Amino acid sequence: MHVFEIKSAELLAEIKQQADTAGITNGAIVSLIGAVDSFTISTMPVHDASADIISTYNMPAEMHGTGEIRDGVVHVHATMAVQGDRGIAGHLHSAQVGHWFARAYVLPA
Repeated sequence: MHVFEIKSAELLAEIKQQADTAGITNGAIVSLIGAVDSFTISTMPVHDASADIISTYNMPAEMHGTGEIRDGVVHVHATMAVQGDRGIAGHLHSAQVGHWFARAYVLPA
């Protein structure tokens, strides 16, 4: 198990960088936890599973998620908890870590 700590960086790019440094091209992101300053996430429209509705949020969020690294590509699904006790969930495209931190717990395949 590897623990990647992310501070003041774009989350997915930093996970990829740390995975590359650790020699991990395939593995499971068994836990992702922390907080971000902004994020972009997508879900599928009801009548077209092949499309994405991509939304960007410029607000802080508590985060948890899981995912994988496959052939060097980081793929994460996450729930972002935002003001008003709301959860925004889906495929995570990007997230900026700044004020707090994030940790990804990665199990190489």
